Amino acid sequence: MSTYLRSKNPGGTFFFTVVTFQRRKLFKDSKNRELLRNIIAKVREEHPFKLDAWVLLPHHLHCLWTLPPGDADYPKRWGLIKAKFTKAICGTEGMSSKLTGSRVRHREGTIWQRRFWEHQIRDDRDLQVHLNYLHFNPVKHGLVRSPWDWPHSSFRQFVSQGRYPANWGENMELKFDLDFGE
Repeated sequence: MSTYLRSKNPGGTFFFTVVTFQRRKLFKDSKNRELLRNIIAKVREEHPFKLDAWVLLPHHLHCLWTLPPGDADYPKRWGLIKAKFTKAICGTEGMSSKLTGSRVRHREGTIWQRRFWEHQIRDDRDLQVHLNYLHFNPVKHGLVRSPWDWPHSSFRQFVSQGRYPANWGENMELKFDLDFGE
């Protein structure tokens, strides 16, 4: 079994990518989007963190979190979010013929990919690169022509704060230097 080393920086800011099992487009459904939002809010009540930025696409999400000082346990938070969401929709979508022996042994359903991807933000430049990547993602995937046109992200909030112009990302092809090496 593989051992994954994750950053353990208490109070750190992290970029995450979480993907549905077999890239199922669960978040095209407004009920599933609302359910996920409510579950994240409940987990934040029990295990606080700041949700700095986010984008929710049909089959995956990207987000930036900052954890409280002295706390580095984002795996627990993601475990709770994924488990609660799976349990909530299990009756209609969770168990299927796609459930393999391996997924049963690992107590997994068919809602989420087994793991999530995380990157600790190192500095202001790294933060901006990841914010740009996150907010441009709906354009990258051909869902809209402009980040402003995608309603399921923090982009409009960032525009209202003056952190992006409303037309940022329109008609341009952005290349992101996501250098995750140390």
